[in-house]
Amino acid sequence: MILKLDQNTINQIAAGEVIDRPSSVVKELLENSIDAGATAITVEIREGGISLIRITDNGCGIRGEEIPLAFQRHTTSKIQSAEDLLTVKSLGFRGEALSSIAAVAQVELISKTADSLTGFRYVIEGGEEKRLEEVGAPEGTTFLVHNLFYHTPARKKFLKSPATEGGYISDLMQRMALSHPEISLRLIVNNQTKLHTAGNHNLKDIIYGIYGREITRELVPVNRELFCGRIEGYVGKPAVSKGNRSWENYFINGRYIKSHIIGKALEDAFHGIMMQHKYPFCVLHLKIDPAYIDVNVHPSKMEIRFQQGEQLYQEVTEAVSAALKSEEMIPSFSVGAEEKKKASAAAPRGAEPFEKRRMQEEKKTELQKEDCAQSNAKVRDSGQPPAYVRKQDDVPAQRDEPPQSDEKRQREHVRETPSYALEHTPVPTEVKQQELFEEKLLQKHFSDEYQIIGQLFRTYWLIQYQDTFLIVDQHAAHEKVLFEKLRKVFRESAVVAQQMNPPFVFTLSASEELLLKEYGTFLKNAGFEIEPFGGSEYAVYAMPMELYRIDSRKLLREIIDGLSQMRGSREADAVYEQIAACSCKGAIKGNQQISRKEMEVLLEQLMGLENPYTCPHGRPVIIKMTRYELEKKFKRVIS
Repeated sequence: MILKLDQNTINQIAAGEVIDRPSSVVKELLENSIDAGATAITVEIREGGISLIRITDNGCGIRGEEIPLAFQRHTTSKIQSAEDLLTVKSLGFRGEALSSIAAVAQVELISKTADSLTGFRYVIEGGEEKRLEEVGAPEGTTFLVHNLFYHTPARKKFLKSPATEGGYISDLMQRMALSHPEISLRLIVNNQTKLHTAGNHNLKDIIYGIYGREITRELVPVNRELFCGRIEGYVGKPAVSKGNRSWENYFINGRYIKSHIIGKALEDAFHGIMMQHKYPFCVLHLKIDPAYIDVNVHPSKMEIRFQQGEQLYQEVTEAVSAALKSEEMIPSFSVGAEEKKKASAAAPRGAEPFEKRRMQEEKKTELQKEDCAQSNAKVRDSGQPPAYVRKQDDVPAQRDEPPQSDEKRQREHVRETPSYALEHTPVPTEVKQQELFEEKLLQKHFSDEYQIIGQLFRTYWLIQYQDTFLIVDQHAAHEKVLFEKLRKVFRESAVVAQQMNPPFVFTLSASEELLLKEYGTFLKNAGFEIEPFGGSEYAVYAMPMELYRIDSRKLLREIIDGLSQMRGSREADAVYEQIAACSCKGAIKGNQQISRKEMEVLLEQLMGLENPYTCPHGRPVIIKMTRYELEKKFKRVIS
């Protein structure tokens, strides 16, 4: 028997597509607040958002007569027809969020528009309207969502612990902060503020607040035009990596998404300069013409379809690659661990630009306060009143002035400090960190300034360059030089084949035979001559000249294994890079003695590369330590 479902059941089913946990509620209501033009939004939760979610904004509000309509399914102010889906710029547009939330929770709404004398309070529980009344309220909207899934215990039992659900909301708030640095966001968890952003449009400030100093100091800016818009933001240097993709944050028109195209473009840009099975850090904003994307894919709006996705992939890869190539990628090392207490007590060296000014002002103010206190103590001891103290009649009448920012108040405090203190305040001597990388360190025109000290453990080279101490891994360096040489030979079709005498025969499995047939043309163009020898055996009659001295059987096995991981890619450059990466087995090894002349030649070749910082597998080729850092370890300088 076919029956028409009642409206309550329909709403429950629809709500399951949009609202599956407290973080879903927060996401939908946050997007509505942002679409309403809010510049400040506060989110408060209790018990992980299960018992209470309160979201307050200073947006445009909702008119009283429109509030009941807003809680009906497929009602929205964002679009008016199907054609609008092609140009939608708002975060929300499906008209399902409020009805879905109201279907599974007890909801209270208080809202006021700028042109209304009073606000309105609306209560709806389980999809059933309870009351609508006028109340006094500030401009904007407040949502209170109580007892999520209160009348659907079967769904409520699938929620995790309050701490875990609260963690999901915290992660969501961090992404929202990163996607909208122009909005001040505050998260309050069980009466404690966990996140608060200034809304000052400074993305780097937000990254610093969320991820800390160590990541922020390793950021590389990305800023480039695309055929369909623009990409801007930051990526981390290869040293900043993680074993999963949780540090990959990319937003399209302010919307946090997951995209195979963008993710692959990002990871391919790091290919060869990051360790295998590691993933990069990024916060990237893509501003794309809505005509090139389709956001109406899934109710969660986490997926987007792209027109000309291949071109977008290429341009994003090029943008990130160009940004990385513009930076010096030599990681620093330190001998031993710094004491955390000292590091936190003293102003950090090499502070980020947005911190330097604040720290300098704070230090100057503290010094002035101390000196002022000392001068006042001297005056008191002499029995004379301080020269800067004025009579009550001399104090000018105070005027009503707008509130001052913390920074302005601090400047005013410094300006009003007594002249005696200003004249006698010692000027602190600031030790500035030497700027080593105004030019890239590894360049051929610096070669005469390098002094090779020698070989350590028959594996590492010790090199002095000006006030920098360098350590080079000889195997990684030679491997990189060979890789770039082979890749260039393959790309320029300058391969010279060397005949094998006698040829060698090897056996392939059925899947390996398929790979050999699939990539046979590429292998032939790379200088391999491989012919069937009967059954599942094949004979190798020639190899590239550059690989002739390498263990042929082992090398060919590794190349075939590498091709099996390429998932059917037939792009020539990708295949040749895979061959080159597997072909670096001919590099000098660790624990192998080499002459100083060999070091000099290899170092000169290394400096001639575009990216000499990592081997083809992502391991560092070279690390550095400044003279200042070394002398600090020997207590020659005190910071």
